[in-house]
Amino acid sequence: MTQQHKIVQYTSEASWGMVEDKFSPYAKEVLDKLITFLEDEVWPASKVAHAQIPDDPVLRWKVIVPVIAELKEKAKRLGLWNLFLSKVHYPQWGVPLTNLEYAVMAELLGRETMASEAVNCAAPDTGNMEVLARYGSPEQQQKWLVPLLNGEIRSAFAMTEKNVASSDATNIRTSMRREGNEIVINGHKWWISGAGDPRTKIHLVMGKSDPTNKDRYQQQSVVLVPADAPGVKIVRPMKVFGYDDAPEGHCEIIYDNVRVPLSNLVLGWGRGFEIIQGRLGPGRIHHCMRSIGAAQSALDIMLRRVTDPGRKTFGKYLYEHGTVIADIAKSRAEIESARLLVLSAALQIDKYKAKGALKEIGIAKFVVPSMALAVIDRAIQAHGAEGVCQDTQLAGKWAGIRTLRIADGPDAVHIQQVGQRELKRVPGLVQKETERRKKEKVLMEKAGIKAHL
Repeated sequence: MTQQHKIVQYTSEASWGMVEDKFSPYAKEVLDKLITFLEDEVWPASKVAHAQIPDDPVLRWKVIVPVIAELKEKAKRLGLWNLFLSKVHYPQWGVPLTNLEYAVMAELLGRETMASEAVNCAAPDTGNMEVLARYGSPEQQQKWLVPLLNGEIRSAFAMTEKNVASSDATNIRTSMRREGNEIVINGHKWWISGAGDPRTKIHLVMGKSDPTNKDRYQQQSVVLVPADAPGVKIVRPMKVFGYDDAPEGHCEIIYDNVRVPLSNLVLGWGRGFEIIQGRLGPGRIHHCMRSIGAAQSALDIMLRRVTDPGRKTFGKYLYEHGTVIADIAKSRAEIESARLLVLSAALQIDKYKAKGALKEIGIAKFVVPSMALAVIDRAIQAHGAEGVCQDTQLAGKWAGIRTLRIADGPDAVHIQQVGQRELKRVPGLVQKETERRKKEKVLMEKAGIKAHL
C-alpha cells in the first residue's frame, strides 16, 4: 500500500483522491516541501512576526518585518517561490504548476496571513505580476516585473475611488490625459492595498482616459506610477474593523498632477477593462483558496478548544453541550463543499483560462467567503470573549475575510452575474420541454391514454 501524501492531514482523503492524478510529480514534491516549510518555519513564526510590528503609529508603517524577510530568503532557496504564476499561461516567467495544483497549496497558505508573503504569493503583488507578465512591455517587465518576481519590491493596485460607486468600475473619475510624451494623472483613490508598505515602489493606477468614448468599457486605461513620483500623496491608512493591516495597509491616496512617461501606459489607451478582467479572475480564486485555509484553521482551533479539559462548563466538555457538535459537523460539511467548488474553478481556469471560467469563479467568489465567515464565527462563539480579542487569530481572520465580500466586486454583483448567466439557459430549456411534450403526446396517443391537462 502506497503511503499517503502529507496533504491529507490538512484537507481530506476524498478531495485529495479527486485531484491527486492531476498533480505532476514535480507538484507533489513542491507540495511536500511546502508543508514541511510551513510546519517547521512559517507557522511557528506567526507570533514573532506580529510582535515585530511596532505599536507606534508612525514606525509601524516603516518596518520590514525581520522574521518574514528571513522566511522569504529561505523559501527562495528551497524553490518555494512565485507558486501562483503558472508556466502554462506565462511561459517566460512562470513555474511549472497549474492553477489546480496551486489551489491546494494556497489553501495551506491561507491558514496563516503572513504565509503567502513568505513565498512571494501575496496580494496585491500576485495580480500585479500577472498584469505585467501578460500585458507589460519588455521595458516595463524588466523595470518592475523582475524586481517583483525576485521579491525585491512590492506594489499596489489603485482602482477603487472615494465618493464613487466603484463596484461599477465605469464610474471611476481619476483623469488621465496625454501631454506630449507624458501622462498626467489626477484622482482620489482609497482602499489601495499594499500602498503603505515601505517596499512598495510601483502603483498600477486605473483611470479615465477617454470619457467621451461611446463604449463605456473603453474609456479607462492602466498606467504605472512610481510610488515616489511627485504628487503621489498617501492621506491615511484605512482600518478594517479596527485593524490597519500595517505595514501593507489599505490606503487613501491622492494623485495630484502626477506626471509619468508615456511609456508607462500598460497595453494601450482604453484597454483598462481588458486588463482588470484578466487580473481579477485568478486573483479572486486565489482569495477563495486562502479563505478555505482560514476556515479550516478556525475549525482546528475550535476543535482544540471544545475538547480542552480545562474549559469544561457545568461538568461537561464544551462539545458535549447541545449545538457545539452540530456546529462542528456543519463546518466540516461546508468546508468540504466549498473546497470542491474552488478546485473545480481552478481546473476550469487551467482548461479555458479565466474568461472561460467566469461562472465557476463568480459562484466561488460569493459562496466561499460567506462559508468561511460562518465557520470562523462558530469558532469565535466556542471561545467566548477570548474569540473576539487579540489573544486568538479568530477576530483578525473574520475581519479580513468579511472584507472579501466587498473586495474584487461585492457579492451582489457576482450573484447578479451568475443569475443572469442562468437565465440565458431559458430558451434552451423551453425548447427541450416543448420537444419532450411532443414525444410524450405521441406515446400517450399510442397507448390510448387521454391527456387531461
